[in-house]
Amino acid sequence: PLIIFIIFWLLLVYFPFAHMVWDEGLLAQWGTIDFAGGDVVHITSGVSGLVLALVLGKRRDYNRLEYRPHNVPFVFLGAGLLWFGWFGFNAGSALAADGLAVHAFVTTHISAAAAMLSWLLVEKVLTGKFSLVGASTGLVAGLVAITPGAGFVSTWSSLLIGLCVSPVCYFAISVLKSKFGYDDALDAFGCHGIGGIFGGLVTGLFTTPELALDGNNIGLIYGNAHLFLVTIAAIIFTIVWSAVATFVIIKVISIFTSIRVEDRAEAIGLDDSEHEETAYPTFMGLDS
Repeated sequence: PLIIFIIFWLLLVYFPFAHMVWDEGLLAQWGTIDFAGGDVVHITSGVSGLVLALVLGKRRDYNRLEYRPHNVPFVFLGAGLLWFGWFGFNAGSALAADGLAVHAFVTTHISAAAAMLSWLLVEKVLTGKFSLVGASTGLVAGLVAITPGAGFVSTWSSLLIGLCVSPVCYFAISVLKSKFGYDDALDAFGCHGIGGIFGGLVTGLFTTPELALDGNNIGLIYGNAHLFLVTIAAIIFTIVWSAVATFVIIKVISIFTSIRVEDRAEAIGLDDSEHEETAYPTFMGLDS
């Protein structure tokens, strides 16, 4: 089911938005801009993740057992690799090794660092402690938020974007998720969906005349509301399209095959029930 879903999601969600935003399609004609994928990648996937979480339902012991991160050092290692890799597609979206690529590189780095700092500060104020998982989540939120505007906004605004996105995503993950009761295990919606929406809005606020694709299509703070308004319209359009398409795809798949394992298989664990493997066997000198 996952493989089938990926194929049809690419055809019905990702490819259409890549065309609409980056190939002079509908949203580009409206005047919306997306430097490296805030709308095309993060909003679409974040909203789709939320829809899938709602359709699939909660894990077997959700709200009964405490779920902890699988491996905290690996979480931080992965976040560090993401931070490094993000330079590739943010700076690389300049499509040349030029000043614009360097600018996107710098704004990406500043936003990620600022978001990591602000997430840690929010954690410290609300929980009394810093956490490595929190630092990792914060830096990813900063990377997501700067993606649509990396090549369009100034360095000082990238600092503001990073500082402001973490409280927004923290609220979505710690408050909205528990209030509405959906089981988004990896916070795809709270980090990527909400972060992508935030990133689109601030791109509509801070796009500078010097870096804008069109000198008349600039950020709201520079005196023109058009970009900000079309960005809101594009975000709403993206949310609706992604949610409906995802729901239809997964529902059609569920007609032909089960999209969730049986309760017994989930209780045993998918390592054993699906693959007959154990990821981390205990070794006390007695294993055969």
